[in-house]
Amino acid sequence: MGLFDLNPLGALETPAGRRSWLAGLCTSIPKAADKNDLLDQIDDALLVCAPVGDTATLESLGKRYRDQVHHAGDVHGRVNKVAHKGLPEVWVGDTSVLASDGVAAVARAATRMSEAFQGGAKALHALADALGTAKKQDADGRAKLQQAKQKLGPPDSFFDVGRMIETDEEKAEKKAVLAAGRTLAADGVELMHRAAVAADDAVRAAARDLNKWAAEARAGKMHTGRLSAVDRLMLADTSGKAGAADYNEILTANDLERSGRAMDRLSPADRARMDRLLAGAKSPQEKAYLMKALAAGHGVDDIQTFDGKIHGKDPAWLQRHLSPIVTGADSLKDEGTDPVSGANLNTELQGFDGQEWAQGGDGQEGTCVASTTVTARAMVDPVYALSLTGGPGGQEDDPAAFRQRLIAEQHRMHVEGHGGANWNGMDLQGQEQISNKEISPETGSSYELHEVRDADSRRTILPDIEKAVADGKPVPFDAEGYEADGTRHGHSMMIVGQEGDKLEIYNPWGKTTWVSEDDFVNGGMAKASDNRLPNAYAVHLPQN
Repeated sequence: MGLFDLNPLGALETPAGRRSWLAGLCTSIPKAADKNDLLDQIDDALLVCAPVGDTATLESLGKRYRDQVHHAGDVHGRVNKVAHKGLPEVWVGDTSVLASDGVAAVARAATRMSEAFQGGAKALHALADALGTAKKQDADGRAKLQQAKQKLGPPDSFFDVGRMIETDEEKAEKKAVLAAGRTLAADGVELMHRAAVAADDAVRAAARDLNKWAAEARAGKMHTGRLSAVDRLMLADTSGKAGAADYNEILTANDLERSGRAMDRLSPADRARMDRLLAGAKSPQEKAYLMKALAAGHGVDDIQTFDGKIHGKDPAWLQRHLSPIVTGADSLKDEGTDPVSGANLNTELQGFDGQEWAQGGDGQEGTCVASTTVTARAMVDPVYALSLTGGPGGQEDDPAAFRQRLIAEQHRMHVEGHGGANWNGMDLQGQEQISNKEISPETGSSYELHEVRDADSRRTILPDIEKAVADGKPVPFDAEGYEADGTRHGHSMMIVGQEGDKLEIYNPWGKTTWVSEDDFVNGGMAKASDNRLPNAYAVHLPQN
C-alpha cells in the first residue's frame, strides 16, 4: 500500500499539501520495504502535478513594467523642474492645498510610481526565473522516477513473492535492483520536492511584493468625484511628523478607499460641512486625520466635534495623540537577539508621553488580548485614540491619566470577551468576538479565526496576512510555548506592518519589532516576545 492510499486526494490540491506530500515521500522512499512498496510510492510521487505557470508571459509582463520606469522618471524630471521654479503661494484644490505642496506631492508620487513599476518588474522576473528552475528540477525528478520504475520492472505477483526456492544469485540480484531503484527514486522525489518548495516560495514572494506595490498606488485608492486629483494626492501623501514617512502614512490604502466611498454617500448639507472642515484645516496632517475619522465610520457631527479638539494642533501633537504606533527609519536594522530571552534587541517602545501602550499599563497583567484589541482600534480610529490620550476634552497631555483610561478600556474589553478572572487570559472565541465588535466597524472587514498549528498552515496563510497589513488592517495573532514539564505559556500580539520578507509585530508589553517570514513560519516568534512563546498558533484574519 502506497502513501497515497493513506491520504485524501485533497492533500494534493494546495501548494502546502504538495510540498508536504513530497516531503513525506522523501523520508519513506529510502525505507521502502520491497519492490512493490517502492513502486507504489513512486506512483504516489508522480500524482503530484508539475509547477504551473507560463514563464514567457511572466517575463513579458515584467518587461512591460520595467519599460514604464523610464516614463515615470520623465514625469518626475518634469515635475521637479516646476518645483524649483519658485511657485507663488496660491491655493488649489477643494480643500485649500498650497500649489507648492501639491507639486512636491506629485514629485514624490512619481518617485513611488517608478519604484512600484521597478518592484513589480523585479517580482515578476524573479518569479519567472524561479519557476523555470523549478520546472526543470521537477522534470528531472520525474525522469529519475521513471528510470527507477523501468529498472524495477513490473510489480511482483503472488507467485513471485511466494517462491519457495530462490538461489543466492537471484536474491542478490533482486536486492541490488531494489537498492538501485531506491537510490534513483530517492533522488527523483528529492528533486520534485525541491521544485515544489521553490515554486511555492516564489509564488508567495511574488504575491507579497505585488500586493505591497499595489497598496502603494495610494492616490488611486480614493475613488470619489467629490475631491480634486490634487486633494486626493495630498491626502495619500501625508505622513506623521516622526518616524519614516513611508512607514507612517496617516491614511492607509483601506482608509483611502473607505473615506472616498463615505464622501460620496454624504448628503449635500453634510458634504458642504465636510468641505469646510477640510478647507479650514491648518495642516495636511489635520486634514488626513479628519478623513481617517470618516473612513472609521464617524458621521459629520462626530467629525466636527473631533475637529474642534484637534484644530490648529501641530503635526507632532496630532501624531502623539492620534497614532499609537510610530515606526522609525532604523527599525528594520538587525541588532541580534538577547542571549537569555531570545528577544530582538532592536525594539521600539510605543507610548504616549512616556506611558507605553501596554497591558495593565506596565505589561504585567494578563489582558494581552484586550490590550492588543484596544491598540488595534486606536490605530484605525483617531477619534477613539484621542478619547484615550486626550481625555473627554481631547486636550490632555497627562501620561498618568492616559494610563488610567487605557487600563479601564483594556478591562472593559476583557470582560466583553469573557476573559478569565483576575484579568487573566481569554479564549480564541472571545478574541474573535471582540475583534469583530471593536475593530471591524472601523475597517469594514470582519475577523475570522484561523488555527495555524504547524509550519505548512502558517506558510499558507502568510499571503493573506501580508495583503491585509498592506491595506492597513491590523492582524491579531496568538503565540504559545511549552516548558519541559508541560507548562503552557500563551500570548496575543498583532502584525501591523510588512516590508519585504519582514513583519512588524506589536507586542502589548508596549513595544514593536520586526521578525522574518521564516520566524513566523518556523517557530521564531520569541524574537517578538521571549523564549517562552516561539510558535504562532492562531491568526484572526480580516476578511474582504
